[in-house]
Amino acid sequence: MLAFGLTFYAAIAAFFCCVLVAISAIDIEHRIVPDRIVLPSTLIVLAAQMVRDPSIEWPLAAFLAAFFLFVAAVIYPAGMGMGDVKLALLMGAALGKVVSVALIIGMVSAVIPGLYLLARHGRSARKMGVPFAPFLALGSVIALFAGEWLLEAYLGVLRS
Repeated sequence: MLAFGLTFYAAIAAFFCCVLVAISAIDIEHRIVPDRIVLPSTLIVLAAQMVRDPSIEWPLAAFLAAFFLFVAAVIYPAGMGMGDVKLALLMGAALGKVVSVALIIGMVSAVIPGLYLLARHGRSARKMGVPFAPFLALGSVIALFAGEWLLEAYLGVLRS
């Protein structure tokens, strides 16, 4: 609440963070992102965001984030599940335009255990799975608190 004050947005952010924790724990333990959590949460967050700030930003960010991971899942189905695609839908609904920051941070942070597995197990590491939802959750939390600043910093570098 310190970052957002006692606001409706703080309640949405708190709910979003709670859902991310639950989904991350389940993905680590069972290697799934349950539809019964992520889909209703997406509807709740999207509806709340539209009430708080009616804008095309929320559904558009949700669709584009999910579509981005959907394309990746179609290209390399062994690398990502549809649960991650649905999680991206929730991320876009909660984060809006800064969902891009969350996706980039999530993907980059997921490389670290992948490199470790590759160094430790060689080529056989390619068949080992790493749950992706915790990394997307990490990126989401960073984007929630610093996404605007990171996005502006990146765009500022591009402008100069």
